[in-house]
Formats: sequence, C-alpha cells, structure tokens
Amino acid sequence: MPATHAVRRRFAVMAVLPLLALAACGYGSQAKDDDTAKVAAGAEKTDGLDSVRIGYFGNLTHATALVGRRQGIFQKELGATKAEYATFNAGPSEIEALNSGSIDIGWIGPSPAINGWTKSNGKSLRIIGGSASGGVKLVVNPKKVTSLKDVKGKKIATPQLGNTQDVAFLNWIADQGWKVDAQSGKGDVTVVRSDNKVTPDAFEAGSVDGAWVPEPTASKLVAEGGKVLLDEATLWPDKKFVITNIIVRQSFLEKHPKAVEAVLKASVETNKWIAANPDKAKAAANKQLEADSGKALPAAVLDPAWESIRITDDPLAATLNTEAAHAVKAGLLEKPDLKGIYDLTLLNKVLKAEGASTVDDAGLGTG
Repeated sequence: MPATHAVRRRFAVMAVLPLLALAACGYGSQAKDDDTAKVAAGAEKTDGLDSVRIGYFGNLTHATALVGRRQGIFQKELGATKAEYATFNAGPSEIEALNSGSIDIGWIGPSPAINGWTKSNGKSLRIIGGSASGGVKLVVNPKKVTSLKDVKGKKIATPQLGNTQDVAFLNWIADQGWKVDAQSGKGDVTVVRSDNKVTPDAFEAGSVDGAWVPEPTASKLVAEGGKVLLDEATLWPDKKFVITNIIVRQSFLEKHPKAVEAVLKASVETNKWIAANPDKAKAAANKQLEADSGKALPAAVLDPAWESIRITDDPLAATLNTEAAHAVKAGLLEKPDLKGIYDLTLLNKVLKAEGASTVDDAGLGTG
C-alpha cells in the first residue's frame, strides 16, 4: 500500500471514532426501578458485589435484556446482588460507559464492539455471548423506489456514521458497483445519518426515500406506508448474522467471574423462556420498552418486528469478522486484529450445564 494512501486510511479511522463518540449524548439513562424483580429471601450476594450494572438499548434486537429484566431473571440469578440498569441510544455512548466503569456488562451491536476493541488496542472489553440475529431491513417509499436498482440516486437513512447498519448499507452499495464517500455519505446514493427516533418523521416528510434500519424502526416505516425492499438476512449464509452481542469490561470479568457467569446464565435462561413463550416474551419486551421510554409499540409495529428477529446464545463470531471486513472495505476502519475479542469460556460452561451445544469463537478467542 502506498504511504500516502496508508496515511489517509489512518486519518479516516481517527476521524470516525471521535465522531462516533460524539454522536450520542451522555452515558445513557438510568431506568426506573423494577416492580417485577425481587430479591429472594435468604439470597446471598454474588462475588460479594452490591450490584452489577447492565446496559442495553430500548430496541427489540436487545430482546434478551428487555425480557430478562422484565421477568426478573437477571435479579434471580444474581441473588442479593442488585441488578441495576442503564439504557442507551447508541453504541459509542455505551462503550464510553463501559470504559468509565459506569456499567459492567452490556448488550450492544457488532460495530461498536469492534470499534471499542480496536480503539483500546484490545484492552477494554470482551464479547462473552450472543443475543440476536437479523431484524434489519431496507424499507423504501414505494412511490419513489420500486426496485433495488432504483436506490441509486436516492436518499437513504442509516442510524449513525459507522454503526452496524451504516457499514452494512455501504457494503451493499459497493456490491452494486456504486460509489459513495463513506465520511460525507455523498455519491451515487446519498446516505443520510439519522437517529432511529427521528427517521420515521423524516420518512413521512419525504426528506429521505428510505432507510436501512433495525427493528422496530423498520416496521414503523412500513406502518407509515413503506415497503420492505430487502431483508439483510437474505445477504448472509443461512440468513444468520450477529446484530446483538453481550460484552463485559475486561477488568470486571477478571475480578468477578461468578457475577459474569450469573448474568450469562440469566441470558441463557431468558432465551429459553422466549423460545418457549414467544407471545408472553413479546408482551414482556414491549412492557419494558414502555417502562423505559414511556411508550409501548402498537401491534402493527410490534408483531412484524418481533417475527424478524432471531434470539440466540451464539455470538455468530464468523459474521463479526465479516462485518469488520466490510468496515475496512468502506474505508471506515483499518484492518483490525480481532484475536482475543471473544472469551466464551463462561458461556460454554453454562451451555454445557444446560445440556445445550457449545458455541464457537471462529478463532478469535483468548485461547
């Protein structure tokens, strides 16, 4: 690689990471105390901790966290150690909270996890489990866009520069043979970085022609008259790709492995409960969304959104590696060394105890 090109690539990465960190405000919000999670009489503290602080997004792709909290499953597994929660709107703010010690464990998308890992030279976090696959769609205004080739020349929203959906859309654009400057979003397609909360209004107003977004935003756009033009799952082998992982601060994992194991056990138990009780789980997730945001999702949005998400314990590590390669191809990331980003030891211990199949780190584990 010519020296001047390498320098440009380094500056591109240096530019992206601060922008990502500035894109979200604050370290997230403390959610209301649960009325469903009670400490059992005689319960003992886990690892001697007063609390474990858990972060997640108010997003259906974080269903494990939503349902596990609502049903009191995290609290049950932590015993007398209080499960405390913080909700976030974007991955960079959650990474900041993890690095600062404001949270210990979090549910998060793959791109922020990769960025957090690379920015800290592999010292800030580990991915310790999976949570969800799928739940991402390209939704368009059918009056303006009738086929995939019609996307060229249109304004399409993604949630944030360099976030998981932004990287996926930029990669898809490149696969069509079209050119877009990743930083500005300008080119054969105009990529508009828009918070998921405001994208439905922008879509309704006609300021964007579509959006590549996660659930439930995709189904909100459909409820406004949008049409699903592409489900991202169709672009992946077996229609599986990681959309949500579980991460932990490395120092917390080293000092409090029993607490981390308890949270992972709660995650596995929650996923089993979701699989056995899909309707109750959907209602529980919506109830927690209402508690966190003050507003529940209507059935017209909730039902199709829930159907498109696949809950899983498997972090689908091979797809994380592919997503990192997509970010490199887009010019948003220097080729990262992801060796050591996973530590699935405790998850596989929990899965074995449950009689379930263990999961693979695709050669990116600590061993």
